[in-house]
Amino acid sequence: MKKVEKKDLQQINSFTWEIPKSYRPDMLVPARIYALEELVDAITGDRSLDQLVNVATLPGIVKASMVMPDVHQGYGFPIGGVAATRYPDGVISPGGIGYDINCGVRLLISELNYDQVKSRLEDLSKELYKQIPSGLGQGGSLQLTTNEIDQVLRKGAAWAVEQGMGTEEDLLHAESQARLEAADPSKVSPQAKKRGSDQLGTIGAGNHFVEVDRVEAIFDEAAAEAYGLQLNQMVILIHTGSRGLGHQTATDYLRTMMGAMSKYDIQPADRELACVPLSSPEGQDYFHAMCAAANFAWCNRQVITEEARRAWSNIFGRAGGKLHVLYDVAHNIAKIEEHQLNGERSKVIVHRKGATRAFGPGFAELPAAYQPVGQPVLIPGSMGTASYVLRGTKTSMKTSFGSSCHGAGRRLSRRAAKRQVDAGSLLKKLRHKGIYVQAGSHRGVTEEAPIAYKDVDLVVETVHQADIARKVARLRPACVIKG
Repeated sequence: MKKVEKKDLQQINSFTWEIPKSYRPDMLVPARIYALEELVDAITGDRSLDQLVNVATLPGIVKASMVMPDVHQGYGFPIGGVAATRYPDGVISPGGIGYDINCGVRLLISELNYDQVKSRLEDLSKELYKQIPSGLGQGGSLQLTTNEIDQVLRKGAAWAVEQGMGTEEDLLHAESQARLEAADPSKVSPQAKKRGSDQLGTIGAGNHFVEVDRVEAIFDEAAAEAYGLQLNQMVILIHTGSRGLGHQTATDYLRTMMGAMSKYDIQPADRELACVPLSSPEGQDYFHAMCAAANFAWCNRQVITEEARRAWSNIFGRAGGKLHVLYDVAHNIAKIEEHQLNGERSKVIVHRKGATRAFGPGFAELPAAYQPVGQPVLIPGSMGTASYVLRGTKTSMKTSFGSSCHGAGRRLSRRAAKRQVDAGSLLKKLRHKGIYVQAGSHRGVTEEAPIAYKDVDLVVETVHQADIARKVARLRPACVIKG
């Protein structure tokens, strides 16, 4: 099949492009791209738009297959992709969620400002690195029995709170209150449970991190006040997911679906788009297992929250005050939601892979203080650049299934980044900018260098102009903890 090029895109406005349904005879819906023109060349540089077209052929897909401005090539679905299929007979695809089920971001806000902590930042970075296990395959201090794992898979972050690691308030400040009720631990394989048995409270490797930031700019005073954000305030971003348990769950069900598709006369445009109807036995099993793995990820971020609180207290003592959860959002997940289709409210299966839920004002699940302004949307940038807090909008509910971008988005592969970046020089440059980095390996630093990512300011400006998520605050890193 031919590769999608810029000339194949129809520009709708300054931030939206489409590949029409007529581009390929097997497309069931158009393919939509959210991107300012400055980002389009980078987006067409890999196969992500070919993958977007393939997604537009999935049985039961509605409205359009979509990608956000941080899009890049992934497994089957592009990362930064959003696709909704009819409920309950439309398909569910593990490739539309990703291997790291419920990879997501949590933001903690402190009671201290930059001037109060700047002399202790290096100490804080070392203490966070000490308290929060990181690195490929790295286990933590919790060693869970199979029964305890099942409880985590069923209860999500509430399990950690029951064990004294956090408060009920933490749960209220999380997407779905950090638990999906459809979780069924019996649908998660023993091998997946074994891989997760010592990984609660760990961030892993790759692009996962814990980052201490200061609030550098406020764009929306009302939303910032509702979220508890102030200029120069210190905050902590936590970015990780379901670790080996989620990866094994995705692997298990991809294998199952590849063997089951013929039963349902499904022949995807790409084998990596393995899928089955949600209503099928295989679809139901995967959905319940995915919900369980998502709960594991929320519990993981909850345990890391307590480790961050311990590190904060060890450095600043009682004068440091408390770290509060502003919000926690998933960006690799499939959820059954209601959205407007052809003027009617309809249930759909929304796949978000490297995309963040961005529900607007009035959403009943939100804490009362957030409901007038909309759901917090957390957008981490690359190491050494900016991150953002946005808010969801009513427009996103109408146009993008209540979805926004999830980060800066890769521009270079990990291999290409390693060829172009010297870890020692990068660390010196970051230190010169006042950023303390604690990392388990130089490889992790080079693979995640700022040069490997798109311009997060342009990515955020795209969704801001599109009105699917509006800027609230920009964060600037002070400490970065990586595997």
